[in-house]
Amino acid sequence: MPSFARIQTTMSSKGRARHLFVLLAVLAAIVLSHLTAAAPTKEIRKILILNEVNATYPAITIITQAIQTALNDSPFHLDFYSEYMDTSLFPDPAAQQEFRDSYIRKYQNRKLDVIITVGPSPLKFMREVHQRAFPGVPIVYCLPTLGVPGTPIVDSDFTGVENDMAPAETVGIALRLLPGTKNVVVVGGVSPYDREQLANVKEELKAYERRVGISYLTDLAMPDLLERLRHLPSNTVVLLTSMGADAAGTGFKSNELGPLVAGAANAPVFSLFDVYLNHGEVGGYLSSLSEQGKVAGGMALRILRGENPREIPKVNGVNTYMFDWRALKRWGLKESTLPPGSIVLNRQPTLWESYKWYIISGIALILLEALLIGGLFWQRARRRKTEAELRKSEEKFSKSFHQSPLAVTITNIKDARFIEVNEAFERDTGWKRDEVLGRTPLDLHLCERPEQRVGLREQLLATGNVRDLEFKIRRKDGQVLTALGSAELIEVSGESCALSVAADITDRKMAEEALAGVSRQLIEAQEAERTRIARELHDDINQRLAMLAINLKTVKQDLSLSEAKTSHRIEEACAQVSGLEDDIQALSHRLHSSGLEYLGLEAAVSDFCTEVSERQNLSIHVRIDGVPQTLPQEASLCLFRVLQEAVHNAVKYSGVRDFEVSLTGGANEIELSVHDSGMGFDPETARHKHGLGLTSMRERLRLVNGQLSIESKPQQGTTILARVRFLGRP
Repeated sequence: MPSFARIQTTMSSKGRARHLFVLLAVLAAIVLSHLTAAAPTKEIRKILILNEVNATYPAITIITQAIQTALNDSPFHLDFYSEYMDTSLFPDPAAQQEFRDSYIRKYQNRKLDVIITVGPSPLKFMREVHQRAFPGVPIVYCLPTLGVPGTPIVDSDFTGVENDMAPAETVGIALRLLPGTKNVVVVGGVSPYDREQLANVKEELKAYERRVGISYLTDLAMPDLLERLRHLPSNTVVLLTSMGADAAGTGFKSNELGPLVAGAANAPVFSLFDVYLNHGEVGGYLSSLSEQGKVAGGMALRILRGENPREIPKVNGVNTYMFDWRALKRWGLKESTLPPGSIVLNRQPTLWESYKWYIISGIALILLEALLIGGLFWQRARRRKTEAELRKSEEKFSKSFHQSPLAVTITNIKDARFIEVNEAFERDTGWKRDEVLGRTPLDLHLCERPEQRVGLREQLLATGNVRDLEFKIRRKDGQVLTALGSAELIEVSGESCALSVAADITDRKMAEEALAGVSRQLIEAQEAERTRIARELHDDINQRLAMLAINLKTVKQDLSLSEAKTSHRIEEACAQVSGLEDDIQALSHRLHSSGLEYLGLEAAVSDFCTEVSERQNLSIHVRIDGVPQTLPQEASLCLFRVLQEAVHNAVKYSGVRDFEVSLTGGANEIELSVHDSGMGFDPETARHKHGLGLTSMRERLRLVNGQLSIESKPQQGTTILARVRFLGRP
């Protein structure tokens, strides 16, 4: 019997105070979204796999794993049941009938969606009892071997693989490879499955009886069989079928039978199944157990998805020409005579295939050496040309250096002494070239903040360059200018030097400061207006709503029991007024946080996140660490407004319900981070849109010497990072 494989059946919208109806609509949408958020569970489908033999036979694992692979894409939750006829261990008809009766009783009250049979006995069982025991349940079969070839299956609930072996084709290719063959010896066993296969083999080999002698070694114990195989006459080939049991009742599996037969036979051994290969067998037109399992699993999947079995055509065998290269060489068989598309296993590489990379490397090395020699001659000519070009380049650089409209200097990194300056430097600083060469910026009192130059030198040594650094310059006449410069680490005569370029941006800086003053006044006016509106909402409108709620409750108490409907409506109105009170109070807090004013930034951040979490029914994880006890009021208010805007945007656009907020402090700075793992966006695209959220955050931070950075990619989440430095602190 072929090894029946190792299967295992595991198989926002911000609203203002006057837009009360908009707020109510948003609340209703949130409630509805929660009611529809639950994902549906998968439907359950039940599949019974009825096997010829038990799972100790390797073929059962192969077929069942292939079935499971084909069903991986199922949209259902699959419950698998596995049963075994065990025809090799219990061949007695009475025992088999007990198995049948027990399976009918076991599954008669369990609705099965598909039954998959593996082997002839399970298929015969289903054909006999299907209409009576399992009416309407689709049957998918593989390894059918029906006993008499061509026996039709007319039940429209059946589909599967029609044939599982091709002895005639295998003998045909054996005679093609060995045209002098005179005898074909068929080897098999005595189990019911073995006899089923043998009947099919005999029927199909009748076409060769006039061409070669055909004999059958099927009723022998294994020792006798092996002895006979050692003394086969010349010009003989062996056809190996299945041997679930020999004449002595000993059972064999494919990984046991194949090596025994191929090792003993003094003639080439051809086989019918791919499990009988790789032990010394030549091969043949083999039935692939794995492919049969995939085909059967694919048919079952189509049925589970709603197709009718009669609409799924049966497959007439899953066979492939497969051969073992080692056996071909042993018996002197030419690979060129194999059928086109044949699969050849264990082929040993040729000399070229084994050593082609060594050969290619050797040739490449020779060519490389030749190229290097040629390159040396080319390099000498190239160097002469390069030296001439370098002289021209130096002359061009010197001209560009001195005529540049920007101040350019070269200083020694070691002691910061000037090596060279250009005319623009003389114009901007008032110092002449001869006055500065060999002196340092400290000697000339050129730096308004000397400590800044120390940091510049360290960064230049660490990274090799400094970009867009803003600094103050004191001219010779005492006037202070603002410059924007960059520096690059270069080498001059073997020494490390700094090439610096600076532009006078004093006028631009004064314009920015004037603009910042206007922006500050606008933000202060906005905050004052927010505070006024918040207090009116809290101290006036909210109190009037509270009085309205009290009056409604008083009216309700004055109603008689007969006016229950009116009482109920008044109660609903009280609830709505109470809800409006909460919304107006929350809006008041958003416009002006009293906690920020009286308790500080740390408490205001915690309270705000807690309020948003409760109102929006989402999760905000807050981490606060190292926040200074005292903070400038402008910095606290700025960070709190950035937090409000960032959280609002995350809730509105991210598409997730889980957020992270971090507020951390250090010696000279404080940092606020808002992170979500949602939809994300392109910051460059958002910068050019009409929304004012990001612009407002950047402008607020700029007024308090802060910076805003955004890390976001579509579908990869967003992190808003606000950092405020406190200049002048120790």
